[in-house]
Amino acid sequence: MVVDFSLKRAPAYRVASVRFEGTYSEKRIRSEFEGIARWAKANGLRTGRWFFLEGGNGPRYRFEVAIEVRGAAKSAGKVRLRTFPASPIASVTFNPDEVSARVIYHGLNDWLRWQKKGKTIKRSRTWREAYTGDPWTDAKAWSHTEIQVLVTK
Repeated sequence: MVVDFSLKRAPAYRVASVRFEGTYSEKRIRSEFEGIARWAKANGLRTGRWFFLEGGNGPRYRFEVAIEVRGAAKSAGKVRLRTFPASPIASVTFNPDEVSARVIYHGLNDWLRWQKKGKTIKRSRTWREAYTGDPWTDAKAWSHTEIQVLVTK
């Protein structure tokens, strides 16, 4: 698998999301994703890409899990509807079973620093992981993990 960084424009995504704080727990993240998927199915919505966002410092981090939804619906319970606006991103797609995510994150971080020095971008902003489906049950979605970093040109 070839791994390369690129600058491109991400489309707008309408997503159903859940935000929470705490320590990193894959079990909690998976549970929140499954909850959104159940909510979407119960509301008769088609789903698309799955997103995972992480932020904050220290022992308590802020997390957001989101699934792209298509169709009319209203927020309910802890599931909120929002739109990720179309924006320029730095992107890399890789298979975590073949290349360590740590290598990808460090490499992308250094590549972005060089893009800033070269004045291609002004700054990098939010980082997010994007999957084409459920990464726990869909091997293809897992093998095409995409890291997206919103950038300002």
